[in-house]
Amino acid sequence: MELYTDAQKNILGLQLPTDPRWVNLAEISLEEILTDHAYCEQKAATSCISLIQRYSSKEQMVNELAPIVTEEWGHFRLVLQELRKRGLHLGKQRKDEYVNKLLEFQVKGGSVDERFLDQMLTMALIEARSCERFKRLSEGLNDEYLRNFYRRFMESEAGHYALFIELAETYIDKEKVRERWKQWLDYEATVINNLEVRGDRIH
Repeated sequence: MELYTDAQKNILGLQLPTDPRWVNLAEISLEEILTDHAYCEQKAATSCISLIQRYSSKEQMVNELAPIVTEEWGHFRLVLQELRKRGLHLGKQRKDEYVNKLLEFQVKGGSVDERFLDQMLTMALIEARSCERFKRLSEGLNDEYLRNFYRRFMESEAGHYALFIELAETYIDKEKVRERWKQWLDYEATVINNLEVRGDRIH
C-alpha cells in the first residue's frame, strides 16, 4: 500500500492513506460524490454553529469559528453550483458511517474539558481526512477543471484542520492534546481500514 511521505505525515498526521482506487470510483460516480461533498460542507457549517452555541463562553473559539461557518456554507453553495452547471442534481443525504464511527470514540460523560477536547479533535480529524481526499481528487481526476476545483478545497481544509488543533491547545494542556490526538489517529486508521472503499462518498 502507498505510504505517506514524512512531509505529509507532519502536515496531517494520518496513519493510513486512502486506497488509490477511490479516485477512480469517485470519478465514475460524479453526481454522488458531489452530492456527498455538498452535504459534508453543510454539516461542517452546522457543526461549527453548534460548537459556538455550546461553548459560547470560549471567546477565542467563537471568534475563530464564526467566519468558518460562512466559509463552509459558501463551499456548500460552490458545490451545489458545480452540480447544476454539469446538469446534475443534489441527491439525498446519506448516513455518514465514517463520522458516526468517530463519534463512537468520543468521551462519554467525563469533564467538560474532556468533551470539548474530543469535539475539537473530531473536527480536526474530519478536516484532515477531507483534505487528504481532496488532494487525491486534485491529483487523480482526469477533468482538469475539477482537479483545480478540489485543490482549492484541499488548501482550505488544511487550514481548518490546523485551527481546530490550535483551539484545543488554547484551552487544554498541550501535552494532553498531543496524547489524545495520537489515540484519535490510531483509532481513525482502524476505521478507514475497515470501511468499504466506495466512490459515492467523500469519507
